[in-house]
Amino acid sequence: MDVADAYLDDVRAQFRKMKVLAEGAIAQVGDDELGFTLDSESNSIATIMKHMAGNLRSRFTDFLTTDGEKPDRNRDGEFEGAAPGRAAVLADWESGWRVLFEALDALRPDDLQKDVFIRGERHSVIQALGRQLTHHSYHVGQIVFLAKHLRSSAWKSLSIPRKR
Repeated sequence: MDVADAYLDDVRAQFRKMKVLAEGAIAQVGDDELGFTLDSESNSIATIMKHMAGNLRSRFTDFLTTDGEKPDRNRDGEFEGAAPGRAAVLADWESGWRVLFEALDALRPDDLQKDVFIRGERHSVIQALGRQLTHHSYHVGQIVFLAKHLRSSAWKSLSIPRKR
C-alpha cells in the first residue's frame, strides 16, 4: 500500500469514527433534548446535526467537479427553526454522511493531486479533506459536550471512563 492509499483509508476511518462518536452521544439524549440550547447564542444538538448534514452534502456532492458551496444551500437556514423531531433529524444527518462516504469511496490516489474549490477558494484535495475533518470534529465535540451536559451523572462514556 502506498502513502496515498493509506491516507485515503485513514480519512475514511477518521470520518467513520467521528460519526460513531456523535451517534453514541446522540443516542443518550431524549427526543425533547435534541433541541435544547445552553443559551440564546448556542446551538442545539439538532441544529448542529442539521448544519453538519448540509455542509457534508454541499461539500461532497460532485466533490471533484463543482464548488463545495452549492448555490442551493441555505447555510443560515441550517441554524434556524425548531428541531423537527428525531426521525427527521436523523434522516437528514444520514443523507449528509451518505454523500460524504460515497465521495470518499470514489476517491483514488491520483485524485489527491487535484484541486477543488470551496467558496471560490482553491484547495488541494488533501487540504479540503483536512478542512472537513477539522470542521466536523469541532462540531462532534459540541454534540458530545451537550449530550454529556444533559445526561450529567447518567452519561455513559464513549471512550475510557475516568478512573478506570
